[in-house]
Amino acid sequence: MKQARPAPADIERLAGMMAAMGAPQRLRIMRLLLSAHPEGLPAGEIQAELAIPASTLSHHLDKLRQAGVVRVRREGTYLWYSAETEALEALLSFLYAECCARTGAVEAGAVTKEPGMKCKR
Repeated sequence: MKQARPAPADIERLAGMMAAMGAPQRLRIMRLLLSAHPEGLPAGEIQAELAIPASTLSHHLDKLRQAGVVRVRREGTYLWYSAETEALEALLSFLYAECCARTGAVEAGAVTKEPGMKCKR
């Protein structure tokens, strides 16, 4: 079965996500946030864990938030950050949409739809 071609706007959005995660420190932030999913972490914990100066961390978190791969919530005086797993699943689904389509080695969608692979929200 042939998959529908993604709209150009969707490809732009997904490319923006990849670009935002392309910096080494941002990729480290994403891994850390995914390890703390679904609760996430307060900014101070992220800073302490990764030894990133506060102003630099703020910049990176804002870039990730703008790209739609991180969400932020306020609890009292703390800002808590968490991975936007739905956006990451969309990115992975896009990348694997035609995985092995030419060879048929893997069923279409099996990579991102594997039982037990779904993140709790």
